[in-house]
Amino acid sequence: MNFLKVAAVLAASTLAIPLASQARDLTVGLAATTTSMDPQFYVVGPNSAMARNIFDGLVNQDEKQRIQPALALSWKTIDDTTWEFKLRPDAKFHDGSDFTAADVVASIKRVPLASKNSPSSFAAYVKAITEVTAVDPLTVRIKTAGPTPLLLNNLSRIAILPAKVENTTTEEMNSGKGVIGTGPFKFVSWTPEDNVVLARNDAYWGEKAAWDKVTFKVFKNSSARVAAMLSGDVDMIESIPTADTRKLQASDQLKVVNVAGNRIMYLHMDQAREVSPFAKGPDGKNPLLKPEVRRALSLSINRDALVDRIMDGQGVPAGQLVPEGYFGYDPSIKVDPYDPNEAKELLAKAGYPNGFALTFHASNDRYPNDSKVAQAIGQFFSRVGIKTEVATLPGSVYFTRASNLEFSFIMGGAAVETGEASGVLGPILETFGDKAGQGNRGRYSNPEFDKTLNEARSTLDDGKREERLRKATGIAMNDLGVIPVFYLANTWAVKKDLTYPGRSDGYTLPYFVKPN
Repeated sequence: MNFLKVAAVLAASTLAIPLASQARDLTVGLAATTTSMDPQFYVVGPNSAMARNIFDGLVNQDEKQRIQPALALSWKTIDDTTWEFKLRPDAKFHDGSDFTAADVVASIKRVPLASKNSPSSFAAYVKAITEVTAVDPLTVRIKTAGPTPLLLNNLSRIAILPAKVENTTTEEMNSGKGVIGTGPFKFVSWTPEDNVVLARNDAYWGEKAAWDKVTFKVFKNSSARVAAMLSGDVDMIESIPTADTRKLQASDQLKVVNVAGNRIMYLHMDQAREVSPFAKGPDGKNPLLKPEVRRALSLSINRDALVDRIMDGQGVPAGQLVPEGYFGYDPSIKVDPYDPNEAKELLAKAGYPNGFALTFHASNDRYPNDSKVAQAIGQFFSRVGIKTEVATLPGSVYFTRASNLEFSFIMGGAAVETGEASGVLGPILETFGDKAGQGNRGRYSNPEFDKTLNEARSTLDDGKREERLRKATGIAMNDLGVIPVFYLANTWAVKKDLTYPGRSDGYTLPYFVKPN
């Protein structure tokens, strides 16, 4: 078995960027609020992005989601189920304590505790791990239930905390207790729905950040976020509203960054209940259980029009859950064409020649143009005879209710958190359980899909693993466990004297924002 060993000096030389001679404060306008300061509680983009400012993993992901050394300098496989990690000797936590192997052990063991009552937990990323042992202060061994070739990808999602906070609850961390990492910034304060304040970690093991203090301000209203950027109240913003891109590009005081994103916008349907609260045929039963209905819904959507007219070109129509270029992408799976006539025929075949009643729920402040996209999709459904009502809610309300299965048909967004297909297939399509399918709000379940996905997760040969990931994708897309709609582009605006490379995961990380 080949082993992977990466020298820390190589990573440092790759990422090191000279600092400006004099640091200053940075103010960032965010599109979505952080909902928890516990980095192990909830797998959702705003929380994961914020956590990366404060915490490191054993390994981290770079701007294209490639694995890089972080708190682990190197690693190797002892056998098919045993990995050994050599740890960084120069890392310290924000409270001044040394980072050691005991912290890694405690952090991995804490994940199940932190996962309690999570809408979408981190448990899936550690479920293959059966044992974590501190061999010595700077060596950790991790044993897995079987061959786990994606262990590094999974570990890149697990924040490392001091061992002394292993039993600290999410509620306590949300009060500020125990928010201690090894990352480039220290936690200062969090005002939910409003702001997060961080201070530079001068003892950081890597290149020091350029900013004394970073203040993240939440602007759920897109117009307010753009206005703050144009007035100079903030130094950068994320998620530029599509209609405002040209206005920002025209300013001689600003720069716009646009990179291809890894976030899929998709539709989740109730596939577990015979009677569903917001999807009813003439007999009162749930039409979404029928595959012909799900395919009809997909064929009724004009994805090109959504991207061109609603998103102003900032997106790519999707027929599967990972974009081209990601490990596990299947080029043989095509985007469903816009074919309303075929959609009507499938509805009639399924027993609904006159359609059925549907309420489509979506967020209105979480993703770019989410409310507009939902309204447009609702109109497409109505055109093929489905009596569709669209209801949008603030994300803070919407996602909790969706996780409680209060809806029948919803829109969501999922990022390829691990950089490869299983990182999105598992959370939203694997059969829901204690450690699986935590984001599966439609309760799709197919034993063949689960079996194929788990075979992929334990296949060491890259070619065979990708083949199995593609097969799993094919099963789920044939069933339409979810309906892919389009991939989002990631955008930022920054002041002219700043640079930011952008990231495929859409994270806004001030550590990589540099003065010219």
